[in-house]
Amino acid sequence: MKWLVRIALGLLVVLVAAFLIFRTPDTDADAMRAKYGGEPSQFVELPSGQTVHLRDEGPRDARAIILLHGSSADLHTWSPWVAGLKADYRVVRIDHIGHGLTGPSITDEYALVDFVATVDGVADHLKLDEFVIGGNSMGGWISVGYAMKHADRVEGLVLVDASGAPIKRESGGGNLGFTIASIPVVNQIMTQITPRSLVERSLRDSVSNTDIVTKDAVDRYWELLRYPGNRAATIERFGTPRVEYSKEDIAKLGKPTLILWGEEDQLTPLKAGKWYHQHLPSSQFIAYAGIGHLPHEEAPEQSLADLREWLETVPNPNRQQTEDTEQ
Repeated sequence: MKWLVRIALGLLVVLVAAFLIFRTPDTDADAMRAKYGGEPSQFVELPSGQTVHLRDEGPRDARAIILLHGSSADLHTWSPWVAGLKADYRVVRIDHIGHGLTGPSITDEYALVDFVATVDGVADHLKLDEFVIGGNSMGGWISVGYAMKHADRVEGLVLVDASGAPIKRESGGGNLGFTIASIPVVNQIMTQITPRSLVERSLRDSVSNTDIVTKDAVDRYWELLRYPGNRAATIERFGTPRVEYSKEDIAKLGKPTLILWGEEDQLTPLKAGKWYHQHLPSSQFIAYAGIGHLPHEEAPEQSLADLREWLETVPNPNRQQTEDTEQ
């Protein structure tokens, strides 16, 4: 019996030591704001009490575009597009609840309705009556949900490898970090132990153009995932049932839509993009060979050119109103 007690105590010591060695604590909130929240970042408190990190760039009187990042990413993912848009468009990008410098939801809820309400609160705060809204992956899913609920405010949709289609990915595809975050009990370990190598592996799993997996990019994903409360929020979000759209839902969206997709996406397969294109009444579909889940980063010049060309075709009520007034 004494030997059993000694063995148990020995195992306990080993486990505690392993935890202390491999534990990756939260990052410091002030340090993260200093590093990733400088100009032109804003921290806006919505009427709900939720504070949201956002960037609002470009001419105030230009057409507005709201860009929504994907799961476990942050607003910096749009930097290549923003650099090429902000001279001619008002570009707004936000960190979702549970992400980036926004941090966890004050309600600890991460359903579609919560993300949509946050976006709408930002639009209200910035006094944006009408705008184009678009997103990558989860951000595309939220964009579609927003357009369904607030069609009167949406001029057009941009879906970049958007989730939400009732299409399953191929066996073996996916992202290691997302897989672990979806496993009950095991995922709780991630709230305390999140190796940088896991974040790098997950980012590499998501793309085909691995040139974008730089040291700075991996550091940003790793540090902001560990922003206080974000890891627990990630586990809560992955445990929240995800709404899938039906073809009947999608068919009701009459908004002009640009669908951009990486042909080699292992997270949201190409056939999901084709499903959106098939059922959206007014859509344009562009696929990129040799590109994965992040076309806006993996092929920034071509995807930006395609976006700008499409934007010129989308009716702009504000511009037309101005022209009528001048005449």
